[in-house]
Amino acid sequence: MKKWIPILEWLPKYSLKENLKADVVGGFTVGVVLIPQGIAYALIAGLPPIYGLYSALLPQLMYLLFGTSQRVAVGPVAMDSLIVAAGVSTLAVAGTDTYIAFTLLLAFCVGVIQLLLGIGKLGFIVNFLSKPVISGFSSAAAIVIGINQFKNLSGIPIPRSNRLQEIVYAMFLEIDKVEFQTLAIGLITVVILFIIKFTKSKLPGPLLVVVLGSVALYFLHNTLPNVAVLKEIPSGLPSFEFPRITFKMVSDIFPIAMTLAIIGFLETISIGKAIEKSTDDVMIAPNKELIALGMMNIVGSMFKSYPSTASFSRSAVNEDAGSKTGLAALFSMLVLVLVLLFLTPYFYYLPKAVLAGIIIVSVIKLINYKEAIRLWYLNKSDFWMLMATFSGTLFLGIKEGITIGVVLSLMMLIARTSKPHVAVLGRIPNTNIFRNVNRFDGVEVDDAILILRFDARVYFANSNYYSEVLQKKVEEKGEKLQLILLDFECINGVDSTAIQMLETAIDFYNDKQIKIFFSNVKGPVRDMFTKSNIVGKIGSDKFFINNNDALTFYITGTLDREQDLSNYIEQANT
Repeated sequence: MKKWIPILEWLPKYSLKENLKADVVGGFTVGVVLIPQGIAYALIAGLPPIYGLYSALLPQLMYLLFGTSQRVAVGPVAMDSLIVAAGVSTLAVAGTDTYIAFTLLLAFCVGVIQLLLGIGKLGFIVNFLSKPVISGFSSAAAIVIGINQFKNLSGIPIPRSNRLQEIVYAMFLEIDKVEFQTLAIGLITVVILFIIKFTKSKLPGPLLVVVLGSVALYFLHNTLPNVAVLKEIPSGLPSFEFPRITFKMVSDIFPIAMTLAIIGFLETISIGKAIEKSTDDVMIAPNKELIALGMMNIVGSMFKSYPSTASFSRSAVNEDAGSKTGLAALFSMLVLVLVLLFLTPYFYYLPKAVLAGIIIVSVIKLINYKEAIRLWYLNKSDFWMLMATFSGTLFLGIKEGITIGVVLSLMMLIARTSKPHVAVLGRIPNTNIFRNVNRFDGVEVDDAILILRFDARVYFANSNYYSEVLQKKVEEKGEKLQLILLDFECINGVDSTAIQMLETAIDFYNDKQIKIFFSNVKGPVRDMFTKSNIVGKIGSDKFFINNNDALTFYITGTLDREQDLSNYIEQANT
């Protein structure tokens, strides 16, 4: 059971004396922060405010049971909320019953995808989304999230969109309709939050502005009649209701569900690894995290939760507050239960401009311009991949941006593996060490010998390149060439296409009276050579444990040592 339910591994070791106080403080702190954030993120997602609180209830319990991080805080987040709005708004009008039905089904589908990926141990698929792609996507999404909040911040009637140019153009057309009372409250909120942030105050900024805004509008709502407020929020805990499912609905939301499933997983792993400590009883396990996220979203969808994942900001709050274990989530849930049962009427006069200010300030930190600057100096191809994903997300849309990122990641992977680094080696004088002749000065090179090292796995995508490079280097050597030594130190695998290419090369150069030796051949490659009869074809005496042995044998016909290492060279698992 411990294999599937991680809480069973660490809960028996739980120390009330050492951990309980810290978990209570951390849990209550996160719960307090979660209230204004949950309400704000639900509005981003195009849902009634109460759904933001629902989405932080059952998902937290599921993560407590199945999650492997000790301090990750889960629930609704800004980026996923915007993706929900971007995807579902093309299928239904925000806030309607149909829209809510699509959103709950979306959470269910996200959970099923994550659960299946976890059970199938397919967490590795996120490796195909490179760091520049994730950084470009999240930065652009943060800008879109923030710009979309200018409607509530200023009172300008801007239509919701996930394309920057559409929002800016609409704002330009309607700029004369700015509501100055609303704008004043929004700007005051932003200023207060920035002051608290830059002074590094321990005050809970989001909660403070929520309380101040609600109290101010309670007493001044007649003086400030144009300021939009949340109004009635229903009380009570969410009831069980299985999401409405039809084949048409599932097919409509599947692309956005797949996007959310992968992005949610990436966010969780990134946060979990960042705050993981060596003293934790359980270490982050990617496939178990997928199962935890899947259970969060499946069970949550049955209790009116929209897609949830780990939160950057609340996980940081959880860490700063001193939480020791995942049990802190239990106390966060307690805060939410108390709010849902008794306190929702007090949010009636909460200005939407305050929530807009909270969202804008919270997403600014997601704009990672430092990564772009770093990549400009470090790796230009990664920089342009970041910029392409950033621009696609910003101007074309969320789904289009992430699609561009995935395609670029795969193209870059193919490009880098189809034409990997190749080195011609020479001997460092008076040693048995061989290095790249184009990188190191003074290495010894014999005109009759070509030592070639291919720094990647050889397979169908690069076998022709390998053959072309080999042919080019042979031509450069000219008629004096008598031996080709293929150093396989960096090759950890070959496929059938590579085997065929090597067989052709061996025959071709043997016809030209040029010998081919192999050195540093690893076990998996040696197995393939044995199965394909390359070893039998050229003889096991043409395989050597290192380059020095190969050259010694070529020059003298013997090995200059007494120890017999043939078993280590010829051994294969076939």
